[in-house]
Amino acid sequence: MARAAGQVPPESTQQALGYPSLFILVVLGSLVPVVPTGALVSTAAVVAFHQTAWFSLLLVFAVGAFAAFLGDIGLYWLGQRGVRSRNGSRWLAALRDRAAPDRLEQARRKLDEHGVPVLILSRLVPAGRIPVMLACLLGGMPLRTFVRGDVPACLAWAGAYGLIGILGGSLFPEPWQGVVAAVALTLLISGGPAVWRRMRGRSRDETAEQAPR
Repeated sequence: MARAAGQVPPESTQQALGYPSLFILVVLGSLVPVVPTGALVSTAAVVAFHQTAWFSLLLVFAVGAFAAFLGDIGLYWLGQRGVRSRNGSRWLAALRDRAAPDRLEQARRKLDEHGVPVLILSRLVPAGRIPVMLACLLGGMPLRTFVRGDVPACLAWAGAYGLIGILGGSLFPEPWQGVVAAVALTLLISGGPAVWRRMRGRSRDETAEQAPR
């Protein structure tokens, strides 16, 4: 029994379970932005890197990008319903709660200046997706226009986090080591800027308190 527990499932079993799980989790993570979807794609890329099937990495890229796209479109559609509704909706309220006022105002300015290309960058910038999506909603951007910007955004996002997974898989001989490295790097990329902003905010507050009046 111990020997059976230590065995790694065959590639066919990993693929049969892994790709549907990746798809479902990325869609859910896009709809409810608490799941680290970038870490999921990087982890799947590490596992695919150590498999013998040459198309494994392509499947991770395709599944991750398509799932992210469906999640984004679903969330934007739900947000549009909230904008059109007289009483709003819990989805729109959730987006407002997750977008700091200064980040929302910055996203609005960038959308006014650069338009749809800002959507592509928002997927690559940590914590940039929700403020830009909310700015698009409040600015009345049609769903078709949002789709045109979100397609390349999701492709670039899946490619970037897939490359992180490939890097982790190439640096370590064991898949689990690459998974740990990829998850740590993605969490650092996604959470580092937020921690830095909080530290800067506290520093400014302390400086303001110490300033003579």
